[in-house]
Amino acid sequence: MNDEMQSMGEQAYQQHNYALRLQLVRATFWFTKHWLFIFIVVFGLYNLLPFAAPVLMKAGWSSWGNLIYDLYSTQCHQMAQRSFFLFGERPMYGLGELHLNLTGSALGDMLSLRSFRGNDILGWKVAWSDRMVYMYGGIWLISIVYALALRHRLKKPFSIWLFIVFLIPLGLDGLTHLLSDLSGLTAGFRYDNAWLARLTDYQFAPDFYEGDAFGSFNSIARFVTGILFAIGVSGLLLPMLHHEMKRWEYALALKLLRHQSRVGSTAVAGL
Repeated sequence: MNDEMQSMGEQAYQQHNYALRLQLVRATFWFTKHWLFIFIVVFGLYNLLPFAAPVLMKAGWSSWGNLIYDLYSTQCHQMAQRSFFLFGERPMYGLGELHLNLTGSALGDMLSLRSFRGNDILGWKVAWSDRMVYMYGGIWLISIVYALALRHRLKKPFSIWLFIVFLIPLGLDGLTHLLSDLSGLTAGFRYDNAWLARLTDYQFAPDFYEGDAFGSFNSIARFVTGILFAIGVSGLLLPMLHHEMKRWEYALALKLLRHQSRVGSTAVAGL
């Protein structure tokens, strides 16, 4: 009698384990089918949250706004002259328009520009720089286009070499900015871009060459290199993940068929 009860208990335990494993497989299978939609939603929130910071500051909820600034400061320099502003007179400001007491010390000025989050006159800055908006916003928009137009047709991922080609302009732009800033934010060769003015025979207005404000060469360079980064990353990772998820989806569908017969589940109904 005890052996029979023990056997029944073991069978019930095994059936319970099979049921739990089946639930896990079903959940994983659902994720592989809907991973792109999940990514778009989660990554979209990640992209939109920096824009919530100036909204919260404007509304007077500074504690929540500062929390977002602090969170995204771990991922971005947040220097004010290279960031968008909301609720102010202009979407971006040059160094002189921010009315900060800059000392000429590269590190000190960077920290001052990083810590300045805005005011009621100039508006409040987005919680990460314009380059980050272009880079990650570009990936988000491309993923939406991919989901709407390409998800049912498997595309070949970019080669590693093509991926690198798309990232090289961002690396060059970021590195030259970094080297230039070491001499002081207004003393480096990427602030006045005199080299470019000579190269183009001064064909453009002075404010095109100088500074980082919207419409300047530096601003346009950050836009172009940020979008190229987004294309390179998306062209490599989205098709690669799509192929991998399709492979897992097929493997999990077979596993569901095997488990269905053992626990009497309708797990694969509608596959």
